[in-house]
Amino acid sequence: MKRFQQSIKILTIRSYRFSRYPKQILILLATVSLICTQVVAQDVPIYSPRDIFHPIIAENGMVSSQERYATEAGLAVLKEGGNAIDAAVTIGFTMAVTLPSAGNIGGGGFMLVHLEDEHKTIAIDYREKAPKAATRDMFLDETGDVDSEKSRYSHAAVGVPGTVAGLTMTLEKYGTISLARALQPAIELAENGFPVSEYVHRSLIAVKERMQAYPASRTIFYKPGGEPYQIGETLVQRDLAQSLRLIASQGAKAFYHGAIADAIVTEMEANDGLISKADLAEYQPVIREPIRGTYRGYEIYSMPPPSSGGIHLVQLLNILEAFPLGELGQNTAQTIHLLTESMKLAYADRSKYLGDTDFVSVPISGLISKPYANQLRRKINLDQATPSQEIAPGNPNPFIESNNTTHYSVMDNQGNAVANTYTLNFSYGSKITVTGTGILLNNEMDDFSAKPGVPNAFGLIGGEFNAIEPEKRMLSSMTPTIVLKDGKPFLVTGSPGGSRIITTVLQVILNVIDHDMNIAEATNAVRVHHQWLPDQLMIEPGLNGDTMHLLEDKGHQITVTNTMGSTQSIMLVDQTLNGASDPRRPGALTLGY
Repeated sequence: MKRFQQSIKILTIRSYRFSRYPKQILILLATVSLICTQVVAQDVPIYSPRDIFHPIIAENGMVSSQERYATEAGLAVLKEGGNAIDAAVTIGFTMAVTLPSAGNIGGGGFMLVHLEDEHKTIAIDYREKAPKAATRDMFLDETGDVDSEKSRYSHAAVGVPGTVAGLTMTLEKYGTISLARALQPAIELAENGFPVSEYVHRSLIAVKERMQAYPASRTIFYKPGGEPYQIGETLVQRDLAQSLRLIASQGAKAFYHGAIADAIVTEMEANDGLISKADLAEYQPVIREPIRGTYRGYEIYSMPPPSSGGIHLVQLLNILEAFPLGELGQNTAQTIHLLTESMKLAYADRSKYLGDTDFVSVPISGLISKPYANQLRRKINLDQATPSQEIAPGNPNPFIESNNTTHYSVMDNQGNAVANTYTLNFSYGSKITVTGTGILLNNEMDDFSAKPGVPNAFGLIGGEFNAIEPEKRMLSSMTPTIVLKDGKPFLVTGSPGGSRIITTVLQVILNVIDHDMNIAEATNAVRVHHQWLPDQLMIEPGLNGDTMHLLEDKGHQITVTNTMGSTQSIMLVDQTLNGASDPRRPGALTLGY
């Protein structure tokens, strides 16, 4: 607006030179005034999503995932009478084959499960752990600087995997089908192959140079000569099929005690890796209490530490609840300003207070308390951006009460729901495949603070709470989330995206609750992100240009970035399931029946 006010001032001054043309000057100034009025009127999303985006509709059960074969496998289990947990475990193992950049049995993750019969929601932590031989300064070079090559692309970067233990335990405790049935589609797709999708083809091109360094990875994912498989060509993974067969017949013991464990340890010992037989044998997933909050009458359940996702999702919702976002409008300058200033405060707190609660005391109840949110909210200037260097972590302690990554969502006809986010960290993780097993390994050790105060690969600043310690779980941003309405699952959602996961999930929830969007509209809307440091407001392409100018006038430093996240979401509306897969990554699919 300032730009146009300055333009009017200049035109008014110059008009004295052309006083012989008063009529023309008045017309010109009136035109400029009309343009200024339109700038304010155009501070809205640039499209009308209600005319474009429609959810998938179903009555009995629904699956939303980033990969079509996994979605089909999960839906088949639901149709056979399996529950949401059965379908979720089936999807997890299937994507280890068909989405190798993120689906995995060599990584870890978090699962949120709503059990309708027991009227409770639980959090299952199967995050990777640091090996026993890990040390605080293991990724520092002789000058004391972080050796990012070692922390991201070496055998030392691999954390003890948790996926197999997490999925098998969840199925045993809460599922109804056999482990062999859950693994059946994964084994068949690995043994017989599947047509390479556009997404897999593009991802293999992106990591080609790194993957060439590891013969087992190169042999599986590239043709002779090093060329990636083309779209539609068949990718066969027979070593992985054999590993999956062992798990199907022997359970998690095959991975953590048997032949697969032996192969992993051999790979580590030959390449200066740290994972030992004891690390694998002693790994256990953990059932935790989810983070719980409320927002405008809805119950929010999300993941507790070692994920930062649930805490900061609830913290952000608490801060924003006092603002009339629905009246301000979706993706208007004022709404984005309030989101951005709230994000800065939450991510500043993340840098200091978050870590593995088995090792450090995280002030959870203080961080998610509404009185603390009230205190933080008072720091927000409604008209001007606060520079990140002027923001420091807050103090939640007085408010403590005494008491690539991929995501998929499942809901069944019994009222059960699953939100699962799991990862290898980078696309294809460390790029290392364990010889003879077909199993890609993660590079999750980079999620620790190799040197407190130094950003990790996602630009996130970590503190002492997330320093490397043996058997500690590294901090994550994964945010699988279930929203309840009147005690029943209303929305199941989550996303990949590193540091942007929390804000992506936040905006889906706000789009649904505050802006009355259906789940397809909420998924497709332009997203924004700020993580305190660096001081950049990241905005997806497509936001109204006038809104961008208004944000710049408020002092925001804007970067138009690539698309953010890949949400897979299901909503229950009037007893009907509504689902949507994010179009930001090709190949995603939502199906129901």
